[in-house]
Amino acid sequence: MSPRLRRRIVRGIQYALLAVAVLLVGTLADWHQLQHQFLELSVARQMFPDLITVALTNTVAYTLSGFGVGLVLGLVIALMRLSSVAPYRWLACVYIEFFRGLPALLIFIFIGVGVPLAFPGVMIPGGAYGQVAVALGLVAAAYMAETIRAGIQAVPRGQMEAARTLGMSRGLAMRSIVIPQAFRIIVPPLTNELVLLFKDSSLVLFLGVTLETRELTKFGRDLASETANTTPIFIAGLCYLLITIPLGYVVRRLEARHAKAR
Repeated sequence: MSPRLRRRIVRGIQYALLAVAVLLVGTLADWHQLQHQFLELSVARQMFPDLITVALTNTVAYTLSGFGVGLVLGLVIALMRLSSVAPYRWLACVYIEFFRGLPALLIFIFIGVGVPLAFPGVMIPGGAYGQVAVALGLVAAAYMAETIRAGIQAVPRGQMEAARTLGMSRGLAMRSIVIPQAFRIIVPPLTNELVLLFKDSSLVLFLGVTLETRELTKFGRDLASETANTTPIFIAGLCYLLITIPLGYVVRRLEARHAKAR
C-alpha cells in the first residue's frame, strides 16, 4: 500500500468518525428542550431594543475607552522599557509583570472597591465609564507595552541613524519616523488586543453598574434571572460573536498582508 493511499484511507476513516459523531449528537440531543432554554423567542423579544441601545452600545464604549487608555499608557511604558535610564526600565518591568500576572478581575475589584477605600472622597471622572476605562486600560497597557516595544525594536536601526544624520534629535526621530513604522508593524496584534478587551468588558458587572450602564453580560444575566431562562445569556453571547468574529477576520487579513509585504 502506497503512502498516498494510506493517507487517503486514514482521512476517510476520520471523516466517517466525524460524521458518526455529528449524527449521534443530532439524534440524541433534545432539541426542543434546548430551544426552549436557550432560544425562547418570547424571552428574546423582551431584550430589544435595550440589547442594542444600552448593552451593546455600552460594551463598545467600554472597550474603546479601555483600548484608548491602554494604548497611550502602553506607549509610555514601552518607551520607558527602552529608555537608557535604569529606574525607568525597572519601573516599566515591574508594571508589566505586575499587571500581566494579576487576573483582570482583581483589577476591577480594586478600582471599584479599593480606590474609594484608599482615597476617601476621590472619584474617578466619568462614573462607571471612567472606572472601566481605567481598569481595562491598566490591564491592556501591560500587554500593549510589550507589543509596542517589539514593534519599535523591529524597525531597522538604520532608520534612526539616518534621521540623526539629517540633524533630527532622538526624540523627534522617534516620534516622526520610528514609532509610525512600528505601529504599522503591530497593527495585527493590537487589533487582537481589541478583541480580548471586548470580551474582558464583561467584568464590568463587578463594579456595581446601574441599569443605564450595563453591558452585554450583565444585561443578559439580569434578564435571565427575571425570566428564569438562559435565552438572554445566549443572545448576549451571540452579540459578542457578531463583533469578535469580524475583528478576528480583520486580524488574519492584516497578518497575511504584513507577511506578504515582508
